[in-house]
Amino acid sequence: MEMSNRQYEILIVEDNPGDLELITEFLEEQSVSLHIFHAKDFKECKNLLTVEKLAVNVILLDLSLPDKNGASLILEMMDISPDIPIIVLTGYADVRFSVNSLALGISDYLLKDDLSSSSLYKSILYSIERKKKSIELEESEKRYSNLFHLSPQPMWVYDLETLEFLDVNDAAIEHYGYNREEFMAMTIRDIRSEEDIPELEAAMLFIKNSDQNHFDGTFRNRKKSGEFIRLDIKANKIWFKNREANVVLATDITDRLNYIKAIENQNEKLKEIAWLQSHVVRAPVARLMSLVGLIKNYENTEEEQNELLDYILMSARELDDVIRSISNKTNKI
Repeated sequence: MEMSNRQYEILIVEDNPGDLELITEFLEEQSVSLHIFHAKDFKECKNLLTVEKLAVNVILLDLSLPDKNGASLILEMMDISPDIPIIVLTGYADVRFSVNSLALGISDYLLKDDLSSSSLYKSILYSIERKKKSIELEESEKRYSNLFHLSPQPMWVYDLETLEFLDVNDAAIEHYGYNREEFMAMTIRDIRSEEDIPELEAAMLFIKNSDQNHFDGTFRNRKKSGEFIRLDIKANKIWFKNREANVVLATDITDRLNYIKAIENQNEKLKEIAWLQSHVVRAPVARLMSLVGLIKNYENTEEEQNELLDYILMSARELDDVIRSISNKTNKI
């Protein structure tokens, strides 16, 4: 099994010339496109990586260097080369230490006595790919974190089983009035009123039993001040810190709903005004027209004339009252 034709830049940190030669031979057996760098101690290695800015694909590290060794060496190496996979090559078979070394962040732990060109190649290849995937995952998590925490809309993550808040963004903290510590001590029940709990439980039952990862709906929440708001909720199931959770994007639609309600009330008043104009105004106007017709087309006694004039005045006053009512309703709108 041979390495691909891509160029591999490898740094060997080794103070033993015999081990260096053996490792180099193993590498050259596997690849014809290879560039090997060498450092005999930690100081030289640090200079190559931090001062000369040497870019390599992988570091093969001996744990017993003249100027540093063991766990402290691993920690220093992780500090100066966090994005480069490190494979420890050692002559000491210490299972506990090897496990601890892997926990510190190294990619692999190989015994020199068991080393072969094939095992070294596999370790290098797998370590490079694992590190690449790890970096991609970290970048993905960072993008998620930025989208979450920098969102201008309130967002939170809660545990689907316990309903505990697992994370909240700054927009949620500002909008609801709770600080982060208060949120982390609460569940999503605590931002609902008692009368809204049955609706919440029904929604949670639906989410748990649904095959869909997405859920949306409109719900009422309560701020720390006691003010109630209406929210358009969009949620997605995710795994968060090894817990099944929902990430929620909440859009406050309280003002929008209040505006719609105001428009509806306004429309009702406009309908009432239209009805007044088409029905109530018509009655006195029709009477006035009839009364004018009686005066104009018929000879009336003085008494009848005065009576008709009184009816005209009464109708005019009625019409005036109707117009005033319409004017008042219009001003209120």
